[in-house]
Parts: sequence; C-alpha cells; structure tokens
Amino acid sequence: MYDITIVGAGVSGIFAAHELAASGLKVLMLDKGKKLGERSDSYIGFGGLGLSEGKYNYTNDFGGELERKTGYEAALRLMDDVDTILCKYGAGASELYSTYDPELSERALKAGFGVLTTKTRHLGTKLSRSVLERMYEYLESRIAMRFEAEPIRIHPKEGRFAIELADGTVIDSGQVIVATGRSGNEWFTNQCESLGIGRGEARVDLGLRIEMKGNQLASILQRSFETKLSFQREGCTATTYCMNPQGRVVLKLQEGLAMPDGQNFREKEEGSSNLNFTLFVPNRFATLEEADAYLKNIVGGINRGRNRIAAQRLGSLRRGPQYQSSEGQAAVRSVMPTLEAEFTELREELPERYIEATLAFLDALEKLLGVPIDEDTILYAIDGKLYSPAIETNDKFETNIKGFYVIGDCSGTTHSLSQAAASGIYVGRLLAGRNV
Repeated sequence: MYDITIVGAGVSGIFAAHELAASGLKVLMLDKGKKLGERSDSYIGFGGLGLSEGKYNYTNDFGGELERKTGYEAALRLMDDVDTILCKYGAGASELYSTYDPELSERALKAGFGVLTTKTRHLGTKLSRSVLERMYEYLESRIAMRFEAEPIRIHPKEGRFAIELADGTVIDSGQVIVATGRSGNEWFTNQCESLGIGRGEARVDLGLRIEMKGNQLASILQRSFETKLSFQREGCTATTYCMNPQGRVVLKLQEGLAMPDGQNFREKEEGSSNLNFTLFVPNRFATLEEADAYLKNIVGGINRGRNRIAAQRLGSLRRGPQYQSSEGQAAVRSVMPTLEAEFTELREELPERYIEATLAFLDALEKLLGVPIDEDTILYAIDGKLYSPAIETNDKFETNIKGFYVIGDCSGTTHSLSQAAASGIYVGRLLAGRNV
C-alpha cells in the first residue's frame, strides 16, 4: 500500500519523486523500461530522454506552456529550481549560458524574425548519465522503484487506486502521478479511454535539417553559442530547433522511423566544420491517430522501408527540378555531409509547404546576415518532433479524477526537459504539502 505511485521514470517523474522523497510519504515509482545501468533503449527506462544530450533550456519562450498552470514568474522560478537540483548532483561541471542578445533581436526583427531566448545548461550524454546516477542513488534509498513493470490497468477503487501489473500484482495507491512522456502515448491513450479522461488536439512538427558552413552564422552568433529564430509568412510559422555549431547530423530512430537529428560537438571527440539545425513547421490535428498517420505517411514514404534519408543541396533546390546535379565523389564542396543520405529532388519526397517555408526562411536569413547562404548547404528530409495530446487537467495537473495527476510531456503541457522537470517539482511539492 502506497501513498503515491509515479508511473514513468523519465525526467518529470524523477523530479516529482525527488520532491516527495523526504516527505515521509510512502512512494513507489514504476517504469516499463530498465534501471539506469541496464538501459539500452533511447526513450524508456530511468532517466527517459534526459539520458540523451541533457539539454535544459530554462525559458517560457518555447518548450511548453508550463506558465499556463503555474503562472509566468512561478514557471521561471521552478526551472531555476530544476537547475539548482541538477547542480546538486554535479551538473555545474557544464557552464550555464544565455542566448539573450538585444542587438541581434533588433536586427532580426527588421529582417522578419523573432528571436526566442533562453538560459541553457547543456550537460551532454556523459555528464547527464553521471547526474542521473547520483539522483538514482538518492532516490533508491528513500522510495520504492520497480522496473520492467508496466501497469496494464489503473482504476479508482474506494477513493484510492488499484494498479494492475502484467505479472498479476495489484498495487494499492492513494494517489497516482502519470509521467510516461511521449513514448507512453499508446499506453496512456488506452488508460484515458478506460478512465474517461478527455484529450485535446495533437501536434507534430516536421522540417528539413539544414547543414551549412560553420562560419555561415558568425555575424549573429557573436555573443551566444546558438540562437533560436522564429519566422512567419502567410499561412506558415517556422522555428529553428537544436542548433549545433561544430556539430554533426546523425540518424535518429523513433517509432519505427528514420530521421536526421543534430548532435552537438560535445558528444563526440571530434566535431565538424559545419553548423546544423532543423527548421520546424508545426501541424495540428484533432486526434493523436491523425497526427501519427500524417507523420508515418511522410517520413515512412521517404524511408522506403529502410533507414533512408533524402537530401539536396540548396543551390539545386533553388534552381528547381529541371536542374540535375550529381553528388559525385570528385566534386569539391564547401559543405561536406556528416550523415549518409541519398541526394535527390526533395520536391518529389515531401509536401511543398516544407520546401516553401525553408526557402522563404533562408531568403530572410540572407537579409539578416547580409551575405548569401552558401549554395552547397545541405537540406536533409525530414526531421520530426512529436507531441502528446493535451490532457484535460486543472492548474495542479490533476484530471477530472481526484488524486490522478498527469505531468511532463505526456500531459501535452510541457515539451522540454526543463519544463517537464519543473512540472514534476510543482506537483511533487503540492502533494508533499510544501509551498510551490
């Protein structure tokens, strides 16, 4: 019998557990994945996606809508608390930096851009694992944890909850916090249907990952390591994501699909002379099923049943399908690809809206930079960012079922490590009877 059961050991669940660990309450954490030391999956198990590059962006400008639950200033304070806790376990070895640049913001506005700002602590995979190991050791001595234990059913029972596991175990819990992230969407959809919990619209962002010369953006990165630009044109909004100076484009496998992803130079002993980022265009759907079908149709069509990534040089794309160019080995290029891809005509690979958005963005970027974008710039198709549908919860992340909370990315409210962790702190403190 437990006071609180947390389903999901990703970042939001871990930070909720951390707040509850010293409360005197009897807490259980369940996860369908493995312990940290036994993990092989990129998305499930202790740490969840926090075991990736461990990039914590402390901002309300992007990464979710936590402030809608907590208030704007409270959300920022909670993210400051996330950073304090991370540093308690060793994250201070990575320097905190800011992308705020008022001069760039003024210049960007004249070129048609908005600049989204953040404070960032980018741990990298090695340090992220070290921090999570220390947090695991702390939690292990204060709460109960069970791995490879996915609930098959959660249902209210006499003011409490019965949580049925696949091995037949039934756990009695006073309250439940679901923190399963985006990877738990299928499981949580079934739970919501069973419990009568409402879900809102779904979203998926798609966009070309752009790899260019490393010094191409030098004039706008003079005061910060990276920047995040938002661009609007009629009927379309596009935003840069995951900018990696001296980084590499790598293969990402998610939900059975192959996509180009960005890797920071800190993740490898050797970086590259290139810079890469994705230009995401958001798409909204009435249901998660519609969003998933859209994603699989486009990305699966490019993959062609294998881990195929399509690519094209900017110069070739601008000149149009009538221009045929070869990616021959003898060609001397100013930008060499860091990910193996099949060079082709991208207009034949994906919807025109992504081509139009990218070309319009790059035209405006040339205006901001004051110089042309190198024609050898490579465009990879196609990166994706997946979201959970919004769950109907009050300002405490509590559903219409009393004592049943949904936090982190599976709530549809947070879309980043920092906001997911902050939502865990927020609900953990509420349930522990502490001030938020």
